[in-house]
Amino acid sequence: MNAVHFGAGNIGRGFIGNLLNESGYEVCFVDVNSDMIDRINSDKSYLVQLLNDEKEIKKISPVSASNSMTQKDEIIDRIVSADLITTSVGVNNLVHIAPVLAEGLIKRIQQMKPKVDVIANENAINATSILKNEVLKLLTEAEKELLNKHIGFPNSAIDRQALSVNIDGVEIAVVEPYFEWVINQSEIMSDKTLLIKGAAYVSDMNPYIERKLYCVNAGHATAAYIGFLAGKETVQDSLAVDKIRTFVKNTMTETAQYLIKEYNMKPEDMDNYIEKTIQRHGNTSISDSVLRVGRSPIRKLGYDERLVAPARKLHEMKKPVKYITKVIAAAFSFYDIEDEESVEIQGYIKQNGIEEAVKHYTKLTNNELIKLITENYEYINSSDNKCFED
Repeated sequence: MNAVHFGAGNIGRGFIGNLLNESGYEVCFVDVNSDMIDRINSDKSYLVQLLNDEKEIKKISPVSASNSMTQKDEIIDRIVSADLITTSVGVNNLVHIAPVLAEGLIKRIQQMKPKVDVIANENAINATSILKNEVLKLLTEAEKELLNKHIGFPNSAIDRQALSVNIDGVEIAVVEPYFEWVINQSEIMSDKTLLIKGAAYVSDMNPYIERKLYCVNAGHATAAYIGFLAGKETVQDSLAVDKIRTFVKNTMTETAQYLIKEYNMKPEDMDNYIEKTIQRHGNTSISDSVLRVGRSPIRKLGYDERLVAPARKLHEMKKPVKYITKVIAAAFSFYDIEDEESVEIQGYIKQNGIEEAVKHYTKLTNNELIKLITENYEYINSSDNKCFED
């Protein structure tokens, strides 16, 4: 079986490509990194290190790679013959891969190839639907009808920490042993998609997507933004501080109250999930920069994103938002000169004030919630960065 995977980054190689290889797929990566592409094609393989006690290194083979900047025709041919198409390019980059994907999918339909599924594995709710919409924008009405009949776009939720290290001049993807790949079975069109080793197939994605976003991603962001204000370099350094670790746990416990009520999740199950997640984030075998985890704060402060969404949903339920509103305020205080989004936010605050910035970036309209975030921001920026104090 053949798979085309857009994105040869840490998640692409360390997680998705790894699992597809173990499931019997020969993966062709599509990327813009010419050095990575050349190395994969030269070696016909790549290495992944597992962060277990043995620090096991696995060789993933056979694989190949294509350059999205210079090999459009080859990529289209790969799409035509693929048994599965996946992505991990970042949700903001889905629009950039849509044109070649649209051309390839229509060509395979015209050649009467079997039905195939496209799965976008990004840190966003219903990322595959986002990708599908970008593809549909490029098609005629007749082509749209054909696409809907022959191409599946199942949504998914993924969870695995993946970084990279340089060993003897070779970039190796480094992943934790734990992973979760949940796929919406009701949206699948090809039986071959059901062969992914270790994937979970469910009929309702929302509980898994929101649990991942509002607990795992929100907790990670909390450790980064609070750690940044406390002068810590990594998420692991941040979670090594008892007060910050407690604050992160309290934040996740707070957001979990929405999940418990909305999806009837058991409180004890959520407690165990939160504790396991904090242990994963604090794994000292990983060195995860707070600047990397905190980057792109405009996206992370979005209305349906990991911080604002649980805050507004909890507030609508009349449940406490003490901790999550502090984290949102901390995100507005995050600054990295190398991160364009944080630079933009700071410039907007300087020109318009924090209250207008909260309204502008979060799209919140609830005055009480806006006031809480604004007051927390003002407190944070006048109290020696002790926002993790109760």
